[in-house]
Amino acid sequence: MPRYGMFCQDVAIFLSRLARREVFDLVITSPPYNIGKEYEGRVPLQDYLDWQKKIIGEIVPRLRKRGSICWQVGNFVENGVIEPLDIWLHPLFKANGLHLRNRIIWHFGHGLHCQQRFSGRYETVLWYTKSDEYIFNLDDVRIQSKYPGKRHYKGPYSGKLSSNPSGKNPEDVWEFATDIWNIPNVKGNHKEKTSHPCQFPVGLVERLILGLSNKRGLVFDPFAGVGSAGVAAALHSRDFWGCEVVKDYVTKAKNRIDAALKGEAVYRPHDQPLYDHRRSPLSVRPAE
Repeated sequence: MPRYGMFCQDVAIFLSRLARREVFDLVITSPPYNIGKEYEGRVPLQDYLDWQKKIIGEIVPRLRKRGSICWQVGNFVENGVIEPLDIWLHPLFKANGLHLRNRIIWHFGHGLHCQQRFSGRYETVLWYTKSDEYIFNLDDVRIQSKYPGKRHYKGPYSGKLSSNPSGKNPEDVWEFATDIWNIPNVKGNHKEKTSHPCQFPVGLVERLILGLSNKRGLVFDPFAGVGSAGVAAALHSRDFWGCEVVKDYVTKAKNRIDAALKGEAVYRPHDQPLYDHRRSPLSVRPAE
């Protein structure tokens, strides 16, 4: 098997032909949401969950003891009513003996504007481990502390800097409370945009790959799309296998991964500061 492989094949078939032994260090994906996109057929919710159960059940035995699974999902929507997929999927992972470490909220600023409910601007990443001995490289994903000049005001360290000089844990944090990662989604003029309608941003995968795997570890994406997970893996010296049923997406994924291996990847890094929209002239409504 290659170090970097994109397989134009249904993941169920791929896994059925793969030896039932522990090979994956990190499984990271964003599966279809059953909302009728061009790459999926819409089915009753229970049928969708039965399909996901089958895939998860085949992946877990092939995950290494120190490995992790990151399953990024949104909502199934029918007649204006939402079903949060992470709530439905959690029992399937738990039944396979996995441990939920974080329910990360990924916040983004752009999307469709709803008329009968508040506009959705977040999705969730469920991070599971196979055991209590798992890879977690916190120092590789630290971000700048909010107050790096803050000092202890009492106790034995009084007067000394109180924050970690390498930065803080990115947390699973809200902007005003808890639990949000604010990484732009791939819409409009985003530099990573391809023909895929629901493309995974490299920056989101990048942080997870850095934090939850080691160099030369094998990252697997069962629903690889145009290969964003493969790009992130290639950028940081991880091996990668991905499955995708749409031939055009596989071709684009291979091209993007090849570019990353050559140091020519076009992407937005996970630690790039967000653009302050208040600097744009469009943030001021003109006089009519």
